[in-house]
Amino acid sequence: MDKRVLLPTDYSKNALNAIRYALELYKNVRCDFYILNAFHVSGYTLDSMRVPETGEPYYEAAKQESEEGMEKLMQMVKLHPQNDKHEFHTVTTFNSLTGAIRNVIDKKDIDIIVMGTKGITESKARIFGTNTVNVMEQIKECPVIAVPNNYVFETPKEIVFPTDYKTAFKKKKIGDLIEISKLYDAKINIVHIDKDKDGKLSRKEKINKELLQEILQGTDYEMHFLPADKISRGINKFTEDQGCDMVAFLNKKHLFFGSILSNPLVKEIGYDPQVPILELNDN
Repeated sequence: MDKRVLLPTDYSKNALNAIRYALELYKNVRCDFYILNAFHVSGYTLDSMRVPETGEPYYEAAKQESEEGMEKLMQMVKLHPQNDKHEFHTVTTFNSLTGAIRNVIDKKDIDIIVMGTKGITESKARIFGTNTVNVMEQIKECPVIAVPNNYVFETPKEIVFPTDYKTAFKKKKIGDLIEISKLYDAKINIVHIDKDKDGKLSRKEKINKELLQEILQGTDYEMHFLPADKISRGINKFTEDQGCDMVAFLNKKHLFFGSILSNPLVKEIGYDPQVPILELNDN
């Protein structure tokens, strides 16, 4: 079955850039791309008692604006070199972004979401964009790739995968990381920062490390044990020093995204990500 990729858009430049990134990343993979715009109606909130109905002027105006935006977007997408492996489907719907994404995942059995880190109104001071954070927090059915503003596609050659070895790994959970590594012969750099400053792993951590090694057999990977440092600073420095093209991390089920972003592992990477971030779900 073809890979099914969901591409949410608010018709911003950043969203278009993320779409272009997805087309390049999966250029050698048979894909169905679902381009989604969730539109809103002026004067209504999604949790208000009254929902705008088809035929009402405000609803029809918002729907038309969304459809016209999609038409323009598809014209831009068609300027990208044609690829016989790729098929496009468009969805415009009145809904919250996460509600719309969840509906498409359910109906179309989506494998992965690729989106920009900033939308039309996002300020640079925010961690990612609000929409990206909400999607990573609330959508647990599939992984998310967040593409930084203005990031130009680079063939992934070095991927950073920070871990504390506290979770038992499952092949299915890190399948997208393995897939990207194999697509591009990219090296997976497993990075463990020694928070306890004793240079040792506990028995459980050793078992999880060995399990990860078993899962990664057949891929190019290297394990790094970095001296104690502020975790986010260590990851950022490693990413820069190694010229890495992607950071992948496992979003643990017992943390909602608010707390994973206050978790030092991801917090500073998220302020101004320089490379795409692959969020995998441990749910």
